[in-house]
Amino acid sequence: MTASPSPGSTPPGATIIGPGHRAMHFEDFVEGQVFETGGRTITETDLTMFSMLTGDWNAIHSDADFARTTRYGERLVHGSFGIGLAIGLMHGLGIFEGSAVAMLGISDWRFEKPILIGTTLRLRLTILDKELRGTGRPGPSRTGRIGRRFDLIDSDGACVQSGRSDVLVTTRAGLSA
Repeated sequence: MTASPSPGSTPPGATIIGPGHRAMHFEDFVEGQVFETGGRTITETDLTMFSMLTGDWNAIHSDADFARTTRYGERLVHGSFGIGLAIGLMHGLGIFEGSAVAMLGISDWRFEKPILIGTTLRLRLTILDKELRGTGRPGPSRTGRIGRRFDLIDSDGACVQSGRSDVLVTTRAGLSA
């Protein structure tokens, strides 16, 4: 396992691959590989729809008068919205299209800065490690685990949220099985 890069940083020697890259399988991923998405500006509609979806109408999200009295002086977008946004931005890269079997979990998620309406965020996805999975059957392994670090980055390059989410992906041998 490699050490996690600090939030908002790009590992030395990393290759950054932007949007439009397509389906990759276990063999295609390399530790330290970095993928970066384009930006997405967070809107009033995002905040409202997420409140409706979750039922979380806490005053910090829904009451502008109350929010003006807080240290931020305005409403905050839900922290958990950031997790969903990161996953959606990652899917826009297309690198797991047709190869992802299952997300294995989310861990060590950190909320470093609040998400405000009007903030533009992008995702920096770093491959941390990988492990071939045994099948218990004869023949080649059909899947492998890819360890990924998610960093949601704002326009200033600061990390807003970060965490780890591993995924099970197919191997090239698994495609033909």
